Amino acid sequence: MHAQLSILVTGGAGYLGSMLVPALLELGHKVTVVDNFMFQQDPLNTLCVNDHFSVVRGDVRNEALMRPLVAAADVIIPLAALVGAPLCSRDQVGATTTNKDAVITMLAWLSKEQRILMPITNSGYGIGQQDKFCTEESPLRPISLYGRDKVEVEEAILSHGNAISFRLATVFGMAPRMRLDLLVNDFVYRAVHDRAVVLFESHFKRNYIHIRDVAKVFIHGLHHFEQMKDKPYNVGLSDANLSKYELCERIQKQLPNFVFMEAPIGEDPDKRDYLVSNARIEATGWSPDYSLDQGIKELIKGYTMIRNTRYTNV
Repeated sequence: MHAQLSILVTGGAGYLGSMLVPALLELGHKVTVVDNFMFQQDPLNTLCVNDHFSVVRGDVRNEALMRPLVAAADVIIPLAALVGAPLCSRDQVGATTTNKDAVITMLAWLSKEQRILMPITNSGYGIGQQDKFCTEESPLRPISLYGRDKVEVEEAILSHGNAISFRLATVFGMAPRMRLDLLVNDFVYRAVHDRAVVLFESHFKRNYIHIRDVAKVFIHGLHHFEQMKDKPYNVGLSDANLSKYELCERIQKQLPNFVFMEAPIGEDPDKRDYLVSNARIEATGWSPDYSLDQGIKELIKGYTMIRNTRYTNV
């Protein structure tokens, strides 16, 4: 049995938080979530019965709000962020102040004992080298504002010390606060509801990871903190460094009526095209539980229930 910890999770009502917070509570930890509930969803409803769960509605950039919450925590997990290049380019000030400045401000308040576990994107690798795996030592060449801010905040937390950074592959899978805009989630949604997708940059490769395995890696980091601290870790499925085209082929195996074709209709603002090595995290004893195919199967079931029809009449 691990000792009970007080854990502060900012953005705890988001896609990752909605999976991680229940898992932390299940282990007996005390969890305080700070979230501004900007997406008007309530994924933590069923946790309110738990005496170890507290929730604060507020903005992580509000120092008067955050200081006492940070002071009371053994562990800080900063998930609050405007996630993804498109959202960040729409609100550049909001992106940088939330994704980078709020975390760096918080570092100044921490004692030497307080721990940080933080998700970073592996889109920091930008365009990888042909047939060469990106390791944690590979140069970071982020292209978008989102990628640049995440790379800078990673540098800040690791040089502060007593921190672990997880460079997450593209996450997929069902969660209480769902995101339909992530690549696998989006493609399966289109395969289920539209039966077709048009691909651009279809041979760009990237790595993928199930949302439950992301929650699992945070718990792994918590339990193995001393031997893992002060390093970044790539977190992805080592058997899933796939191009968009290959991903569609995998979806088509489960949905044979799914049609996909290529056209030069757009470009990825992050230029993500890389192969990722997850050897460092695997060497610590962590391994994923969910494959890409299991995730696709799960999403197909989920989309029987979810139709994002808020703005349509059909």
